Amino acid sequence: MKKWILALAGIAVLATVAYLALFNKPQAPQVHYTNLSGQTASTDSLKGKVVLVNFWATSCSGCMAEMPKLRATHEKYAPQGYETVAVAMSYDPPNYVQTYVKDTALPFFVTLDSSGSIAKAFGEVQLTPTSVLIDKQGNIIKRYVGEPDFAELHQLIEQNLKA
Repeated sequence: MKKWILALAGIAVLATVAYLALFNKPQAPQVHYTNLSGQTASTDSLKGKVVLVNFWATSCSGCMAEMPKLRATHEKYAPQGYETVAVAMSYDPPNYVQTYVKDTALPFFVTLDSSGSIAKAFGEVQLTPTSVLIDKQGNIIKRYVGEPDFAELHQLIEQNLKA
């Protein structure tokens, strides 16, 4: 009898852990973005899209190495409802960011986090690159510190675009 009770308790614990892992995803913070042209967006305005929020800096060699891959990912999935928001860190000189964006003609939303409030809202982001993938309902799917595994990222984007 005790074995059955222990077995049932173990199954209940496993079921709870599985439920929390599958259905209790943290919500993305409510933040507002203004791009380099003055256009505004917010976490709420991006609901209904799969979104990658990428924290980067022009002084970050890893960021510069991943930027062409972020661009290719954006161009591949944007027609299906995917959006990229590139958040330049507070320590990045605005003129460096503007020059880089102009020279590379980045096709996605780029914002300057001059106060650091966006990085703070996303969990005190300090390391770059850091990327956060958000589903259509505004839930955080995955957080990457360093360059994402782009094969995995693409798979997650595709799964969530279909959902």
